[in-house]
Amino acid sequence: MTQILRNAIDEARLPARTRWAVLAVVLAADVLDLLDATITNIAAPTITRDLGGGPGLVQWLGAAYALALGVLLVPGGRLGDKYGRRRLFLLGLAGFVAASLACGLAPDPAVLVVARLVQGAFGALVIPQGFGILGATWPREEIGKAFSLFGPVMGLSAVGGPILAGFLVDADLGGLGWRPMFLINLLLGGAALLAATRLLPRDTGDPSVSVDGRGSALLAGALLGLLGGLIDGSGGDWGARPLALLLAGLALFAAFCHRQRTAPEPLIRPTLLRNRGFTSGLILGVLAFAAVAGLLYVVSLYFQRGLGRSPAGTALGLIPVSAGIVVASIACHRLIHRHGRRLVVAGLLLILAGCGCLALLAGHGTWALVPPLLLTGLGMGTCFGTVYDVTIGDIAPEEAGSASGSLNAVQQLANAIGAAAVTTVYFGTADRGETHALHTSLAVVTATVAVCLPLVRLLPREAPRHDH
Repeated sequence: MTQILRNAIDEARLPARTRWAVLAVVLAADVLDLLDATITNIAAPTITRDLGGGPGLVQWLGAAYALALGVLLVPGGRLGDKYGRRRLFLLGLAGFVAASLACGLAPDPAVLVVARLVQGAFGALVIPQGFGILGATWPREEIGKAFSLFGPVMGLSAVGGPILAGFLVDADLGGLGWRPMFLINLLLGGAALLAATRLLPRDTGDPSVSVDGRGSALLAGALLGLLGGLIDGSGGDWGARPLALLLAGLALFAAFCHRQRTAPEPLIRPTLLRNRGFTSGLILGVLAFAAVAGLLYVVSLYFQRGLGRSPAGTALGLIPVSAGIVVASIACHRLIHRHGRRLVVAGLLLILAGCGCLALLAGHGTWALVPPLLLTGLGMGTCFGTVYDVTIGDIAPEEAGSASGSLNAVQQLANAIGAAAVTTVYFGTADRGETHALHTSLAVVTATVAVCLPLVRLLPREAPRHDH
């Protein structure tokens, strides 16, 4: 499909200025996605004070977005192949802006959670189209320049997003409290949509491409059931409803697994799952991403509920994590081909060390938490900047695109699972104090990350080399 698009563009090569403008549009869409994936970590306590909903709303705010994005990321890419990447990019971005408006105007928790699901679903239509569009508009010999900007821009967004959200909440613009952090997407997303309409090249798509809608629906239902049961029972009332939701989720997941064996175009190719290195990396990624997603959520809750920090103060307090992620990610980009999977081990050990120090220093004030948070961030950047590159180290070149798409989708699903699971532990033990809740959550995160260490030996030794 990308080759079809490239041939069409070759007939009338885009000027350099237009190519850079297209890159800016794609980057803007990815930045919007990253911002909205993280902003509720900071604002969740403020939102629940305004709308009610209690701990359940706190858990759903992050999980709903990541769940919809993860379930639909692979189908979203195939829909772009089928109907055209430009069309899906514009549709997804317009829907994302509309869902952001619904989030900003939500009158109650139920509407907000549904709007977050819709927002993630439209985000899943936008994000997969970006690399295909760039592959069609940039000459092969220059596309490395475009891709090299993603790391720094995403890193700055990871640092700046929570800070922006925190200050928008504290500023209480027009008396709207937390709502401007969603409403600002009308300005940012609207500008990106106008630019995309004008700049993105037209393409026709390939009607023969198959999209497994049934498999996606089964996976969505399974995860909604599992997360719903987990969150519903997080208050300690494990009655009939949460147990029924969990059982329904497990039944639907079994149906999804059966569907993956029989579907003509499954979400994850069976040949990938038969690859030991890929399957090990997939499991490792689920565990590690779920653990740290939950960790970041509960640290944010601890800052506000335990230390009394404002949303802006919480965002500033988490800067060491973001700084560590950015520094380590940039460093590992240069080191991965020399050290391979050893970087994954180093990252996991740094996360474990950071969690241990965090447990020892919790309760000793905000400044005492800076070193362990920096250490944790360095571990996250070291591990997550390398684990998926190493995972596809022995994947056949023709399956690399499918493998990367599947891993990215699983990462989002792990974020949803982790946000729900670790915050369930936090709220379930908070009656004995916020510091005790943090310690218990850290114990769960530490145990989960420790399980990942033996899996590293099953990964390929090295990452594939890219010719950019």
